[in-house]
Formats: sequence, structure tokens, C-alpha cells
Amino acid sequence: MPQWIAISRTQHAEHHYQPRQGYRFAAEQPVASILLAELPKLLPHYALGFIQQGEQYQPVALLGLDGQTNLYVAPNGKWLGSYVPASLRGYPFTLANTEDGQTALCIAQDHLLESEQGEPLFDGEGRLNERVQQTLNFLQECEKSRQLTQQAAKALGDSGVIEPWPLQVERGEGQEPLKVQGLYRINETALNELSAEAFASLRSHGALALAYGQLFSMHQLSQLTERAKFHAKHQAQQPVEKAPSEPLESLFGGDDDEMVFDFGE
Repeated sequence: MPQWIAISRTQHAEHHYQPRQGYRFAAEQPVASILLAELPKLLPHYALGFIQQGEQYQPVALLGLDGQTNLYVAPNGKWLGSYVPASLRGYPFTLANTEDGQTALCIAQDHLLESEQGEPLFDGEGRLNERVQQTLNFLQECEKSRQLTQQAAKALGDSGVIEPWPLQVERGEGQEPLKVQGLYRINETALNELSAEAFASLRSHGALALAYGQLFSMHQLSQLTERAKFHAKHQAQQPVEKAPSEPLESLFGGDDDEMVFDFGE
């Protein structure tokens, strides 16, 4: 887990930072939190589910099958897909709450540089440099959508339509199915049996899109098994640190790495 440092004009005016190079930082991340606003972009590429955090449910995209590996990250750090979840694209920056209730822009400690290598955090007039400001804007828009997403997930949880998901993934002849623990899904029968009033309440919270998105996305579990085969093939053929020989774009598409909060077509 990264150590986050709040960025300060007084303390970091002369500091630089190392921009993210690929997605190796997420190589051991089996799920990624998702936003309502990006559902149309997620559905063609990811199986979606929920994990439980305290008494709340967090909607996530499934990235791995064993709880430790992100199958969407190639050996060279490239993303194996044409859309990267928004929760990963702001790295090495994030927003965090301070002790006085404010929101601060933070950077992963190992990306903060005291030398003049990398890129400056601030310009000569003490303002965030253009790329950092762009990232901050992106994170702020993500935070607005995250709050709406949490409201939708809470409404689904309160309505009783979220249930444990005993997911088993077939691994081929002679191999035991892989069991994935800790996931939750929408109970379609319970959703369809809600009263008209309860159904309307979910609609008012934007929760129906999240519910049906999760149900429809379960057809994308094959995306995980295909990427598992890809990794197994290249681990057998070459050292992990070497890049795959095939162009990744021809296998799974190129990564959408735009730092723009626009999830339309």
C-alpha cells in the first residue's frame, strides 16, 4: 500500500514528482472501485460485483481471480484493456480527508522527488503545474461521482437485494474450479419482487443502473479467464520482466489513459 503525503505549497514548492509509468502499482489489486458515471465504459470489459466495507457495499470491477493478482496488468505494466477504471488513473495522486475536515491533494511517497528529476509540482508562480492541476480536477469530479455511487450502493443494500456471490470459475479439464471469496451480487429475483414504492426509491437514487449493470456484467467473466491464459502463456515462454512479444493492442485493445472526466462516446 502506498504512503500518501499531503502536498503543500510551503513544503513542496521546489519538489518534483515521478509520473506514473503504466500500472505496475496495481499489479496485486484484484478489484478496483467503480463509479456510476463510467458504467457504460466498464460493461464491455469487466465483470462487476460488490465487496463489503464495514456495513456498506462498494461496487467494484473484478480484476483478478485469486485475491492477489491483477490480470489486467501485463508483465511490462501496460493495461490489458481499452478502458482503465477511473479509480486507477489519478495515481500517483489521490484526494484524502485531513484532520480538520478538509480535502487535500496527496501524492504517493515514492513518487515525490526532492531533486529536479521528473516533473515539478508547482510552477514559478506557486501554482500547481498544468498536469497536476488537470489531475486534481479529474479527482474532484471522480469524488462527486463517488458520493453518488455510494448513495446508490447504500440504497441497494438497504433494500435487501445484495447477496453473497459464491463465484466459481472453471479452469479447464483436470483442474479444480477456482473459488473467489468475499464478493456480492444483485439477487435478480429479489429485485424483481420489490414493491412499486421500493423500486421507485431505487430509481430516485440512481441505483437501478448499478443493479442492472452488475447483472449484465456477469457475462464478462470470460475476460478474466482469457487474461489468465495470456499470463500463463507468457510466464511459460519468457521471464516476467520482459514484455510480451505480441502487440497488446491486438489482444485486448490499448489503454484509455485520458485524464479527462468524460465517459461518453
